Amino acid sequence: MSETPDAQWRDEPTDYAQTGKLPRLRSTASGTPTLGSLNITAAATDPELLDLPWHIALEHWPASALAALPRGISRHVVRFAHFGGSVIAVKETSEHIARHEYHMLRKLRRLDVPCVEPVAVISGRSTSEGEELDPVLVTRHLKFSLPYRALFSQTLRRDTLTRLIDAQALLLVRLHLIGFYWGDVSLSNTLFRRDAGSFAAYLVDAETGELYPELSVGQREYDLEIARVNIAGELMDLAEGGLIEEKVDPLATSELIMDSYRRLWSELTEQESFELGERWRVGARIRRLNDLGFDVEEYAIRTAANGTQIQLQPKVVDAGHHSRRLLRLTGLDAQQNQARRLLNDMDAYRVDNNPDLDEDFSAHLWVKEVFEPIVRAVPRDLSGKLEPAEVVHEVLEHRWYMSEREDRNVPLAEAVQSYLDDELRHRRDEAEIMLTADARTIGIDGDADYQST
Repeated sequence: MSETPDAQWRDEPTDYAQTGKLPRLRSTASGTPTLGSLNITAAATDPELLDLPWHIALEHWPASALAALPRGISRHVVRFAHFGGSVIAVKETSEHIARHEYHMLRKLRRLDVPCVEPVAVISGRSTSEGEELDPVLVTRHLKFSLPYRALFSQTLRRDTLTRLIDAQALLLVRLHLIGFYWGDVSLSNTLFRRDAGSFAAYLVDAETGELYPELSVGQREYDLEIARVNIAGELMDLAEGGLIEEKVDPLATSELIMDSYRRLWSELTEQESFELGERWRVGARIRRLNDLGFDVEEYAIRTAANGTQIQLQPKVVDAGHHSRRLLRLTGLDAQQNQARRLLNDMDAYRVDNNPDLDEDFSAHLWVKEVFEPIVRAVPRDLSGKLEPAEVVHEVLEHRWYMSEREDRNVPLAEAVQSYLDDELRHRRDEAEIMLTADARTIGIDGDADYQST
């Protein structure tokens, strides 16, 4: 693409008045839009941005530019649009908020926090008649993600709610560990991806967030109280619409995030004391943290003056233990619980087939003989149902239950075919989630915004 003389792409300008300039559409006397001056701040040069109708208010964008994704409730106008081979979410807001959120999301991604990817901030918009339009924040839609309202077909069961809130609590703990104060914690501001029977939570809305060297107890507790109140309100809304089981108490259920958060925070950060003869508890504490998906990069051990007690304090705790091990061994990128499930099968495969083989080589064989055959067996028309790692997890679960039910070791190929016919074929497509969802499932009405950004 040939650039216009004034066009500049800027990557995180420190002076917000020094924004980059790219062409924008401006009408001529004939009424045909021409290129004018449009301000775009982006991390990478994406010429496709110029193909979208920035001279039209977002709520009036033509259907030809939009992606057919359901939208939840939002205080902003949000639309989904096709962008190259992916989908983007476009949110109209003020320039200050858009730039703050864009840079905050970039910082969070550098810190390896689960959140949506920021694409650009676009300002200087105006209609063909010269009327000014609000700036927009552009983020990339998270494939295979679901809003909390899309996690059910008819009614949301209590155990699903619990897993959802546990995922939200884990996300909040991860944010607080790096010093991020969210300020608007809610299920609506979170996207969820299936994670081997559980969920992985991703931050969507960071416009109220701030990053500090460390959060005070008061900041963490206030974020937690915001989460409790917002989740209670969201569950009351679902209950009013008959979308959760009648026996679910929205207020009591919202309290679960308090308990889940505090248990996890305590396990990750609290000092532990034990007798000198119980040194095995050092390894046990680290294994518990690994089981939760966290790595202990450093820890401090302090003995009492009389030498009878040990105090253990984890110093640096990083999330992603199972994902990093799976990535190191196989090159596969998966969610935490998916990675743990695949690693368990990989370890069992090594014990059953080649216990004396090097771990790295055995992992390579497992990918070749287990993972890849399952993924290749999924027909093209079913490939959008679930992401590959989740499909492999479900096939392994399906095989285990088949073997238990039939009291025999079911061959992998037989289990795969049974899963495709009996399970996957009847699942909805989560790569482009709920394209035909009705208003009752999406939320209050079809014009509400699903990705609350």
